[in-house]
Amino acid sequence: MNILVTGGAGFIGRWVVKKLVYDGHTVTVFDNLSNGRIDNIQEFAEVKFVKGNINNKEDLDGLFKEKYDIIYHLAASINVQDSIDNPEKTFLNDTVGTFNILERAKKQMFGKKGRMNGASWILGSDEETCPCKVVFMSTCMVYDICDDAGISEIHPVKPISPYGGSKIAAENMVLSYYNTYKLPTVVIRPFNTYGPFQKTGGEGGVIAIFIKNSILGEPINIYGTGEQTRDFLYVEDCADFVVQAGYNSDVNGEIINAGTGRDISINELSKLVSKNKVPINHIKHIHPQSEILKLKCDCSKAKRIMGWKPKYSLESGLIRTEKWIKNLEYELV
Repeated sequence: MNILVTGGAGFIGRWVVKKLVYDGHTVTVFDNLSNGRIDNIQEFAEVKFVKGNINNKEDLDGLFKEKYDIIYHLAASINVQDSIDNPEKTFLNDTVGTFNILERAKKQMFGKKGRMNGASWILGSDEETCPCKVVFMSTCMVYDICDDAGISEIHPVKPISPYGGSKIAAENMVLSYYNTYKLPTVVIRPFNTYGPFQKTGGEGGVIAIFIKNSILGEPINIYGTGEQTRDFLYVEDCADFVVQAGYNSDVNGEIINAGTGRDISINELSKLVSKNKVPINHIKHIHPQSEILKLKCDCSKAKRIMGWKPKYSLESGLIRTEKWIKNLEYELV
């Protein structure tokens, strides 16, 4: 298959690309490198890289001269704190950018001249069309706080940041294109993902930052009380879930979670990573209103429909992540 991965030079995108290449597909990565790094995909010589922006018409015109069987749409502004400080950027990238991808996919599948007659499509006789599926990467940060039962896909949503609000708006557009136009789409909500190739600097993930500080003998800083919990998903498990969501037609029109079903407090995580080697400090939270106090995934739907379940425990994922980070030159990340 010919596959497009937007945001494919990012952390999760890199692992999705690796899985797709391993499966023998032709892959194009589209990324503006605002958050991703070309180094993430340099080992995949067979991958075509196109630098561009999902909100730039000319960039998209050039990109969609090709036809794609699956579009994995991962490109987004993903920093919760940044979304509070600059909500317009997050909305444009996460919501409007997603709309732009949906429109291009719709035109590829049904043509520029195609129109609906009732629930059926009438296609232009002189247009070349190609079936297409869109896999939309959303986030667990759309959910409300949960109890020990965990969060299923019918759990209430409660956007407490413009990031969460923008993702919910984009989700609704993605599902509307499935329900209205019969464009195959799926919304995926992976929980907090970590692992090799995640940034270890200020914009990195909490696990990557904690491990780096522990290795360098630097204090671990926790925003707030540290009592907030997260369900941490190892990146290879996440990438396998993302890719399988594109392959599986049974998930079309659905929202699907991915996580481990185990949550851990940030305080407990810091102790697990630090092994009593470095001090652990609590510092003032920049935007405490954006903090969801408990996130724990119920991924039974993914298991039931896709046959997916995580392979890596938190402990085994931490070992693999630490091994990778120990080989980094920290000034580059």
